[in-house]
Amino acid sequence: MSRAVVVGGSSGLGRAIAQRAADRGDTVVITSRDKARAQAVAAEIGGATSGIALDLADPRTIAQSLAEITEVDHVVVTAIHQTTNTIAAFDIADALKGVTVKLIGYAEVVRALHGRFRPGAAVVLFGGLAKERPYPGSTMVTTVNAGITGLTRTLATEIAPFRVNAVHPGVVGDSPKWIDQTTTHPAVARTPIGRLVTMDEVADATEFLLRNGGMNGQDLFIDGGCVIG
Repeated sequence: MSRAVVVGGSSGLGRAIAQRAADRGDTVVITSRDKARAQAVAAEIGGATSGIALDLADPRTIAQSLAEITEVDHVVVTAIHQTTNTIAAFDIADALKGVTVKLIGYAEVVRALHGRFRPGAAVVLFGGLAKERPYPGSTMVTTVNAGITGLTRTLATEIAPFRVNAVHPGVVGDSPKWIDQTTTHPAVARTPIGRLVTMDEVADATEFLLRNGGMNGQDLFIDGGCVIG
């Protein structure tokens, strides 16, 4: 069985990914900014799952937070800082936090852990399709998600032969953020499959990137074929 670290695994897509890994017998470490929450969710997930505190907004503490992890096969980084930020009403502090969490924090997680990767280890970073489809208020969300593409490609080179890929979900209908708009979100009408994608489908796409040895330095979009309308 594999040893997996899911950063942001205490909620949403991260939790769904951690649950699938635990259900098949993997040893899983999930993280949350709050240690008690991480441990409580780990107990709910069950199996060989444990929880630790980790704050991507404070990159200097990341290595120490991950110090107890000795061997790793899979790293999935899902944690986000997503708020509305426009040029017209630009919040510099919020922008700095978004960049720190998603670019510096993600990079530091990989740097801190890759010396403990087992042969064949792989990383999946989470971006988002806002990088391709900006919307009002997405100035920083679009920017940092686009940055995930660059980070993925450079990490695939820097930590070779270990693989690094990115998954970019569209609107995920049964996620906590969108559960109240599963059938009413405007993206439904623009999606050829006639519905929004699910957390299970995003988790399955993540597992594909972890599993398939030919995938490296790639962006995988999962949105049901949604077209810009």
